[in-house]
Amino acid sequence: MPRSTGRRSSRARGSRMSVSTKCGPFAPRRTRTGYAGRPTPRRHAAVTADSFEDILARCLLRVEEEGIEALEAFCVQYPDHADRLRRSVQNLRGMRVLGRHEAPTREDADQRTRVVAPILDKHQRQDDAIPDRIGPFKILDVLGEGGMGTVYLAEQREPIRRRVALKLIKLGMDTKQVLTRFEAERQALAMMEHSNIARVYEAGKTDKGQPFFAMEYVKGQPITEYCDDEKLNLEERLDLFRMVCSGVQHAHQKGVIHRDLTPRNVLVTVQDGKPTPKIIDFGIARATDHRLVEATLYTEQGQIIGTPEYMSPEQAGLGALDIDTRSDVYTLGVLLYQLLIGELPFSAKELRQAGLREMERKIREEDPPKPSTRLTAQETDTKQVARLRRTDLKSLTRRLRGDLDWIVMKALEKNRTRRYETAAALAEDIQRHLDDEPVLASPPSFGYRARKLVRRYRGQVVAALVVFVALVAGGIGTTVFAFRSAANAREAEANAEEARENAEKTREALSRAQEETQRAQEQTELARVER
Repeated sequence: MPRSTGRRSSRARGSRMSVSTKCGPFAPRRTRTGYAGRPTPRRHAAVTADSFEDILARCLLRVEEEGIEALEAFCVQYPDHADRLRRSVQNLRGMRVLGRHEAPTREDADQRTRVVAPILDKHQRQDDAIPDRIGPFKILDVLGEGGMGTVYLAEQREPIRRRVALKLIKLGMDTKQVLTRFEAERQALAMMEHSNIARVYEAGKTDKGQPFFAMEYVKGQPITEYCDDEKLNLEERLDLFRMVCSGVQHAHQKGVIHRDLTPRNVLVTVQDGKPTPKIIDFGIARATDHRLVEATLYTEQGQIIGTPEYMSPEQAGLGALDIDTRSDVYTLGVLLYQLLIGELPFSAKELRQAGLREMERKIREEDPPKPSTRLTAQETDTKQVARLRRTDLKSLTRRLRGDLDWIVMKALEKNRTRRYETAAALAEDIQRHLDDEPVLASPPSFGYRARKLVRRYRGQVVAALVVFVALVAGGIGTTVFAFRSAANAREAEANAEEARENAEKTREALSRAQEETQRAQEQTELARVER
C-alpha cells in the first residue's frame, strides 16, 4: 500500500472501514474513518468565534480554580475540541505546568497558553509522525485517534499473514492512569472469545516503551448506519441487535461491563455474505472480575464514564462506581431505540446544551417518550425514517406500539431492578416478539406510575395532599354536624311524640275516672230512693 511518512493526507485513502478509538472517559472521538466508516482526511479546524487557544486559556483557569473536574465541563461545552483539550491538559500536568497553589488570573492563563503552545505543537507533531514498524507489525495507515491512543492499520507477516488494528499509547500520554486503563482494556479483550467481539492477538511495547496491542481489524460500518444504508426492515434490525446482545452477554459472563455500547463501537461487517456485528473498544470497560476490578476502579475516580446520550442513570455523575451489567442493558435499550426510529431517547444537542449537572439530572430522573410517541413527534422526516425500514409511517407506528414500546422502555427503566436482568433476557424477549409469543415486558402498573409521579412532583403532591386533607376534614366535620343535628331533631321529635302520647293517656285516665265517679253517684242516688 503506497504511503508517505511526510504527509498525513495519504492515510485518508481506503475502503469503508471503521475502528473506534474512544479511549477517553467522555466525549465521542472522531476517528480517521469518521463515524460513518468512511475515511476522512485531517483538516485544520475551522476558525470560530472561540479559537482553541481562547478555550484552552479559560479551561486552564477553571482547572486551577476548581480542579480537574472542570476539564470535563469544557469537553461537554466544546465537543469538537474535547480530545485536544484532554491531551493538552494531560501534557501540561505531566510537565508540571499546572498545579500552582496560589489563585491564578485570566492573564496568568493567557500567558501560560502562549508559553506552552509551542510545546504542545511539538508534541502534536511527534504524535503525527507515522512509524514504519511497531514491534513485528508493519504500519500501513492510520485508522483513528482517541484521547489516549492512536489506532493504526498494520500488517502481521509472521507466524501468520493478516491485517490487524494496532492500538498504541500516544507520546506524552503514558500517565499511570492511562496505562492502567490501557492494560485493563487489553486484558478485558483477551479474556473473550466470541464471534461478535473483536479479538486481541498480541500485546507488547515499542522501543520507546509505549504499550500497544494488536486486535482484530473490523472492516465495517456503525450498526445504525449499516441498517439505514441497506434499508433493513424491523425484523432484520432486531436479528442484528440480538447478535449484539449475545456478544454483550458473553462479555458479562467473563466479568466485563462495556459501558459505552454506542453505534461506533458496534460495527457491522459482512462475512460469507451475512452481516455480522462486532463489538469493539473496551477502552472504558468496567471489570467485575477480581483480577481487573481494582484497576478499573482506580481509573474512574472523579471522571464521567461513557457517552452522555447512551449513559445509564447510575453512570451519570462523577465517580459513579455503583454499576453492574444492567448498565449495559440500559445502553442496549438506547441502541435499540435508535435502530427502531433513528432517534435517541435524549438528543445529543439537548443534553450538551443543558450543562453538566442538568445533563446528569435529566439522565437520572427524566423518562424519555416511548419510541412510537417519539416517532410521531420528532422534527425529522418521519416518512424517510419509515422508508429506510421499507415500510410506511402508519405501519411503522402501529408495529412499534405494544411489544416493542414495552421492551424498549423496560430496558430504559431508571430503576435498574425493573430492567431486564441480563442482555440475554432482553434478546429472549425480542425473540418472543418475533415469534408472536407474549413478551415479559408490560406497561407499568397504576401503582408504580403513581409512585413515580409522587417522587417526581413531591412538592406539588404534598401541597395538593394538604388541600385534599383539609377539604376532607372540612367535609367530615360538616357531615358529622349534620348527622348530629338530624339525630337531635329526631330525638326531640320522639320526645314530643312521647309527651303527646302521655298527655293523651292522662286525658283518657281522667275521662274514665270522671265516668266512674258519675256512675258511683248515680248508684248512690238510686239506693237512697229505694229506701
